[in-house]
Amino acid sequence: MYKTFVKQIASLQIILGWVMLVPALVALVYQEWYSLIGFLISGIFTTGSGYAIYRFLGITADPQHKHSLAIAALGWFMIITLGSLPYLAIAHLTPVHVMREFVPDGFDYESSLINFRNPLHALFESTSAFTTTGLTMAYHEPSVGKAILFYRSFSQWVGGAGFIVMALAIFKQLPGQGAVLLYGSEASGTKLRTNVIHTARAIWKVYLLLTAIMFLYLAIGTYFILPDYPISENLFDAINHAMCGQSTGGFSTLDDSIAGYGSMEMEVLLILPMLLGGLSIPFFFRLLFQGGVSELWRDMQTRSIILASLLGGITLSLFLMHSGIVSNAYREGVFQFISAITTTGWQTSNISGWDDLSILFIVVTAMVVGGSAGGTVGGIKIIRALILQKGLRWYVAKIFLPRHAIKSVKFNKRILLPQEMHSELANAGIFTLIYLLFVFVSTMFTLYYMGSGYSLADAIFESASAQGTVGLSTGITDPGMSWVLEGVYIVQMWAGRIEIIPLLVLLRVVLFGTKPRII
Repeated sequence: MYKTFVKQIASLQIILGWVMLVPALVALVYQEWYSLIGFLISGIFTTGSGYAIYRFLGITADPQHKHSLAIAALGWFMIITLGSLPYLAIAHLTPVHVMREFVPDGFDYESSLINFRNPLHALFESTSAFTTTGLTMAYHEPSVGKAILFYRSFSQWVGGAGFIVMALAIFKQLPGQGAVLLYGSEASGTKLRTNVIHTARAIWKVYLLLTAIMFLYLAIGTYFILPDYPISENLFDAINHAMCGQSTGGFSTLDDSIAGYGSMEMEVLLILPMLLGGLSIPFFFRLLFQGGVSELWRDMQTRSIILASLLGGITLSLFLMHSGIVSNAYREGVFQFISAITTTGWQTSNISGWDDLSILFIVVTAMVVGGSAGGTVGGIKIIRALILQKGLRWYVAKIFLPRHAIKSVKFNKRILLPQEMHSELANAGIFTLIYLLFVFVSTMFTLYYMGSGYSLADAIFESASAQGTVGLSTGITDPGMSWVLEGVYIVQMWAGRIEIIPLLVLLRVVLFGTKPRII
């Protein structure tokens, strides 16, 4: 069993090493030599050690269902841990006077790269990147260098589609049920092709195409909106924001996130990448390769997100307007609601200055709910929210039926019998309960360890942001935060990316092994 665990994780480690080597090319282009060395050392070590382990173990047994979820959890822990090596290495290799050269002209602040000399900060940044969260220890993003900025975005992009999905697309040693189980442990379980290997490749095909389209869209749009913006910066921003938007990661190349542009037109431009990132990849596959333009409205999740974004954005704007705190209520309300429900996390507003009603509204109706299952989003997923509301209506309606009547339910183009509906409702309800418990416990830690000047609403917001891999912040997440709270958020982001259950399965395997136990 343990050989199966280790070999599958080693295959992910090989891919992670190659992911670290890609930003080395960016470091070479921008002549960031210390960053180049840091990426080369980290990438070669990670790939080399992973390959050695993979070859040494030889042929191993197929993972079983009880193994696959634990492999997913442990694999992601390895990714976020080793993924912190470039931050740590580059921060220690780069002299302070070279760090100062990364600070943009006209500014006199310390380079945020120095924060990554703290191993916990490096681990936090890696976790936030690969889990597509967007909370950061680099409070002045431009001051970390172009290579690190690209690595953050590239990590989010790769993490969004999934390392296990990538491993299945590249390695062919997992035929049959083992591949199916590993795919299901990380992805939505939807098969786009005849087998899981082809499905994994189809996912990456769609993902690449959408990212390329968004890159062109952002580069051209920025050129016309900001004609004086340097073309080199335009292209760099476009590729980074295309990756972060498609992965709903939310990192930015700018100080103060998207607010750094200071342009309403740019904010409108960036709404489309957020919305597309919040939709499911199987939906795009049907739309692009199966001639399904009608899927734009027929797909339940897509239809629901479009309606929720419109109605939620308007409602939040009205709350902000009523509070009298925000000067551009509709501009900030619509953008931030879409950023929250798609769990992208791009920020244009000082959320810490909002009233409690607006903060709690965006938490409950957007951040906790999240976007489409089968996409790169966090949250409980909108499909579960729809199941819960449908189940509640079905349960109440059932009371008024004759005792022996069989009430079937139509849901998402399926007809569910009562037993099937009970199963769907139980799964959605249990997951939602566990999810909210994680947010509750984190909120308790946040209230105890957060700095002065923050409210209960701020604590709930920050905890929900970490758990939902959203990335919006009221300011609690900061390099000066308590190490305990930083650790809590790391666990939340990890659990949020793999949807909690694999983490609980891993904990059970560590404590009690894989043998059945009577509870």
